Amino acid sequence: MINTYYILQDGEKTGPYTQYELMDMDIDVKTMVLSPLGNDWQYASDLPEFYEYFESKGIYFPTEDNLATFWWRLLAYVIDYIVLVIIVMILGLGLGVVLTLTGYPVDKFDAETPENKVLLNLAGIVINILYHSIFEATYMRGSIGKLVCKLAVVDADGQKLSFGRAFKRNSGKILSSIVIGIGFLNILWDEHRQGWHDQIAKTYVIVRK
Repeated sequence: MINTYYILQDGEKTGPYTQYELMDMDIDVKTMVLSPLGNDWQYASDLPEFYEYFESKGIYFPTEDNLATFWWRLLAYVIDYIVLVIIVMILGLGLGVVLTLTGYPVDKFDAETPENKVLLNLAGIVINILYHSIFEATYMRGSIGKLVCKLAVVDADGQKLSFGRAFKRNSGKILSSIVIGIGFLNILWDEHRQGWHDQIAKTYVIVRK
């Protein structure tokens, strides 16, 4: 008999339902389900037969098979680096135009002074963090580089990040970058292919189908 799925609704056991009836009921990841092969209640998100259903809703569960490798993530990083260089050049040109129009002596700005070097480095870090955080908090679930490489950043439930969590993740890259970038290299040997910044924010980078 295939009608052997049950769910909890307002604390009451209801059913039986087929898999397709449950999908038509618009169940979510936290719906408690008793499956034909299960001995106890499980979240719908823990049942592999519902993975495609949730993916159709834009929810990508991190699994052993879809975790992105270090090399795919490195390629996405290279693409993003190029994008960020272009963005910084455009911002720099725009700022130069504004300063010129306001009468500021742009030609007297010396980028080689210690103070200005610090300011420019801080500006670069802030732009980098905001760039990645904003994109990861959208339904793109990742930067332009990740979109090109068909990667997405998700939480443990396979859902897109809030801006706060995305900001925490990308701020954590400062820690990952210290000591020859060992926090990034951690992706190579970590069981869940997480960098230190992923572990801090409890996020995963997966490959979209």
